[in-house]
Amino acid sequence: MRINRFAVMAALVAAGFAQAQDLKVNALTEFWYTQMLNTNLRWDSAAKPGGASSYYEGLSSGRFSENSFHVKRVEISGSWKVSDEWAANFMFDPNLPTNTVTNNILQDLAITWTPAAVKGLTVKAGQFKMPTVYESTLVASREILFFDRAQLARQFGERRDRGVWFAYSYGDPKGFKGTFNVAVSNGSSDDGSSGKQSVDANAQKDYTFRYDASYGANHKFGVYHRVGETNMKTAGAVTLPAAWSAAGVTNQAVLDNRDKTTLTGAFYAFDNAKWHFEAEGATGILGRRYPSLFTTAATPLREHLDQTFLGYQVTGVYKMGAHQFLARYDFMNYNSGDDWYTTYNPYKMANATTGLGYDLTPKYTEVTAGYNYLFNPSKATYGKIKVNYIWRSKNFLLPRTGQTGEQGGDSLVVSFMIAY
Repeated sequence: MRINRFAVMAALVAAGFAQAQDLKVNALTEFWYTQMLNTNLRWDSAAKPGGASSYYEGLSSGRFSENSFHVKRVEISGSWKVSDEWAANFMFDPNLPTNTVTNNILQDLAITWTPAAVKGLTVKAGQFKMPTVYESTLVASREILFFDRAQLARQFGERRDRGVWFAYSYGDPKGFKGTFNVAVSNGSSDDGSSGKQSVDANAQKDYTFRYDASYGANHKFGVYHRVGETNMKTAGAVTLPAAWSAAGVTNQAVLDNRDKTTLTGAFYAFDNAKWHFEAEGATGILGRRYPSLFTTAATPLREHLDQTFLGYQVTGVYKMGAHQFLARYDFMNYNSGDDWYTTYNPYKMANATTGLGYDLTPKYTEVTAGYNYLFNPSKATYGKIKVNYIWRSKNFLLPRTGQTGEQGGDSLVVSFMIAY
């Protein structure tokens, strides 16, 4: 089925764009081998404190739960100009899973207008990532240094949305250059379709703002903010947990909250021939990412209406010809304000019921050490082998029979990437 979809898309590209001016087509493939270093990962018993969904990113895909081979991504992209002012680009991935929710291999599609009358202005309309997380929107797949992007990007920056993006750039690319970005989008990027709904289910819209800048070729930095709310047209329904009612929360309060969602962050990156350094941090309200409102009444997937998260990552790389040696500290806390309605800490509730002393606080750390071998050092993004050892905090798996306390596990990932 995937091969058929790929063939159809390839035929459309060849037939429809053969006459376009300045047509460029690129491709990227990445293949993984994942070796679990702790048998806990095989069982994948995701921690669900208080009945909520597991917060730790990656377990639902099963990519860290077993020794296995994965086709991580197969990206086919193209761009072309039809005039000095109008252009377009696309990217699709025929490797994406097929189901009734995410049956859409199209990742990006943008129609771009750069009016000659307003120097520096660019307007894009289509489907793409909103201008937020640095590692998701300013680092291409072929430039990813580790086995994957950091938790902040994987969880909050990778989902697409459909909308319009206005960007105004000024300054000198060899000196200081700045860009103001404003985007308006459907606000469905946190649902099961990852924002690729054929019909907009959201009567509201999300608003995204970012200012990013560069100083010469070595420095990049910026700040961003995104705000939205529930992606439901109607008020929605909720099954109010007993603890919420006991704390005075009402159904109307949940409806009025409308799963308000925010993301605010900042980043800095330095790069030269020998060294690369980057740091990024972001916070915000979880909101619809772990919703309290549903089409059919259900229990909220977070512990507090105004529950906030905090994430950050710091990366360092030393480059030596075809060799890169790198390390990353990656942190994510899904309840940075310690907010909950229960009279006890819901992440340590097992302590009150069994005495085993679980601590399932959704605060996760990944420390990754890596080595990259570049196939062509003069064209580093064309191909590489990445070997990563990932140490994880041990609080994202439930204990099994014979075990006590929170559990977790580490992984070794080997990635082969080829692009042109």
